[in-house]
Amino acid sequence: MLLALCVGQMRGTVDDATVERIVRELKNMPLYIKDVLGLADKIKNLSKIYTYARNFLYLGRGYNYPTALEGALKLKEISYIHAEGYPAAEMKHGPIALVDSEMPTVVIAPTDSLYDKIISNVRQVKARGGTVVAIITKGNDAMKDIADHCLEVPDVPECLTPLVVSVPLQLLAYYIAINKDRNVDQPRNLAKSVTVE
Repeated sequence: MLLALCVGQMRGTVDDATVERIVRELKNMPLYIKDVLGLADKIKNLSKIYTYARNFLYLGRGYNYPTALEGALKLKEISYIHAEGYPAAEMKHGPIALVDSEMPTVVIAPTDSLYDKIISNVRQVKARGGTVVAIITKGNDAMKDIADHCLEVPDVPECLTPLVVSVPLQLLAYYIAINKDRNVDQPRNLAKSVTVE
């Protein structure tokens, strides 16, 4: 992040005020993460609803598409539930066919430049009988009216949202795995390091 800001500043595509704001927000990140960790009890209760789901769909856009991939991967690794991360913009090209009341969808939906589009994705899931767990920016009341469950994270610059939204994704995977009596410290078939021969 800092390297990208430095290069952008040198090229003149990122102004000094933007760099200062993002650096300031990075310095505040421990406080934001502490705030998100306060959701642990809510996520623990939420996990009980979805412990026996057989499949999950994770959707994200922009910076949060890779975050959706990581959330799905964590769920697979420690709970052994099939989960797929997908770019929300491509949802109509396959995953939408799988959406039903038996397949929860986790949507990363911070209030950012792609927010209106992600709301459209959530509506499409709901129209097909799907359930939605949305990770949203605090104060986002519009999504609360659409999604089944909302987890609120602090409002941070768009490029930093993966840092705050990844925590509830990890907690959800953790609690679902615990509910299923999985050993989260030693997931099966996973090594702590990978060697290539």
